[in-house]
Amino acid sequence: PVLVESLLVFAVVLRVHAAAWDRFSWCAVALALQAFYVQFKWDRLLQQGGAVFQFRGAATSGLLPASMVMPLLGVVMKERCRAAGIVYFERFGVVVASTGMLLSLFLSVLAVGITKPVPTNTCILTGVAGSVIIYTMKHSLAVSEVIEVLEVLLIFVYLSMILLYLLPRCFTPGEALLVLGGVSFVLNQLIKRSLNVIKGRGDPIDFFLLVAVVGVILLGLFFTVLFTFMDSGTWISSMFFHMMTAVLGLGVIMPWLYRLIQRNPLLWLLQFLFQTQTRLYLLVYWTFLAASACGVVFYQNAKRSSESKKHQASTITRKYFHFIVVATYVPGLIYDRQLLYVAAVLCLAVFIFLEYIRYFRIKPFGQTLRHLLSLFLDERDSGPLILTHIYLLLGMSLPIWLFPRSCAPKGTLPGAGALVPYSGVLAVGVGDTIASVFGSTLGEIKWPGTKKTFEGTMTAIFAQIIAVALILIFDSSVNLNSSYAWILASVSLVSLLEAYTTQIDNLLLPLYLQIMLMA
Repeated sequence: PVLVESLLVFAVVLRVHAAAWDRFSWCAVALALQAFYVQFKWDRLLQQGGAVFQFRGAATSGLLPASMVMPLLGVVMKERCRAAGIVYFERFGVVVASTGMLLSLFLSVLAVGITKPVPTNTCILTGVAGSVIIYTMKHSLAVSEVIEVLEVLLIFVYLSMILLYLLPRCFTPGEALLVLGGVSFVLNQLIKRSLNVIKGRGDPIDFFLLVAVVGVILLGLFFTVLFTFMDSGTWISSMFFHMMTAVLGLGVIMPWLYRLIQRNPLLWLLQFLFQTQTRLYLLVYWTFLAASACGVVFYQNAKRSSESKKHQASTITRKYFHFIVVATYVPGLIYDRQLLYVAAVLCLAVFIFLEYIRYFRIKPFGQTLRHLLSLFLDERDSGPLILTHIYLLLGMSLPIWLFPRSCAPKGTLPGAGALVPYSGVLAVGVGDTIASVFGSTLGEIKWPGTKKTFEGTMTAIFAQIIAVALILIFDSSVNLNSSYAWILASVSLVSLLEAYTTQIDNLLLPLYLQIMLMA
């Protein structure tokens, strides 16, 4: 399975390399080759218990697929913005690609350094790839861009040491690279933009995303340190939790956002949410869907109480939430993408905050959330945090947040790129859901070395093609320009990756589909 997964990732890398064919795409090929060899060192360390931290079990390291996400995203973003003539975001794509390569090299050097005996061949390959990448960065980046890349690396190192120690068994090395690398990049962007505020420059919804993500992460770090010295399950601790949340929110996060957008954040948010009648209809519809999701949770828990033998929800039951998420995102993508952008940020902040309440057992809802959500745990929730629902939200939202709006004429990219905002809906909402449901009920022929079935994968590909046809019918902004063969190839490759990867597919698959569609 690892070899097939690696082969699929190499196919994506070579496709991006063929589209870009510049020094950064060559660096991506060199990075993929060394990551392929180093991931076996990580796998051996995980099996022998020799890794520095406790990583999630029952999964491979996932170094190769995770290492290539940021570099490939940066390369395709650079090419799209170069074609549109937007120099600022072309350089931003270069910074993203360089940052991803340096973070991946750091993890590779770490694995090689703690492997005993020292793997000579892998050391040589890592050294050669690292030399090529650093030489390219030296001759391609301005001094300020080099400093920015090094800042992200420094934040990533410290953040990894803190969170991987505090949250054992929550991530594989690859997932840690994706999640913590992304958070480090967002934090550095927020610091950079806060120090260089120019009135009227920048979209408020982008600032809202940066402040919300960094704010909830810092909130979690603060309470983690605090509750190491006191019991979080008492009423006094719970009152202190809610009081400090209000203080930090109103005293730090709100003024920070005010500095960036130059207006009252609460008034701006209310004005934004209720600006048009369409937005009001969407909010009412989404509220109904959120209530339906809560109803599914309560119903399944009531059913568990009456059936003492059943302790976990089935795969089909968990996929109810995928259907609800698809029903949430598709109208937003068709009618108002900016509203969907902001609503997804708000939902992410709420999800993470509720996870804090569950994890710290904050009264009065902490213990109730623990009981309700325990029914939906699977083998990937082996650590102290429950992250699968947050990964689902991220997988659906990242293609929307990462969509290069400034480089897209009339708000959409030409050809297959028009489907980029729908990457999460296609890969996770449709493909992964249909593959799981049909594979678990009708599947008989298993892919070699995996539990996934041939029938599930083929059904997922067919369902995604139908979904693309429906998008063409209902979304007039999508014009594929006869790029149907490439869309079929992209969907098929990502569906095969879903069958063979042991990483969090909700997070990985939409990003790879977005890369393929943008390439």
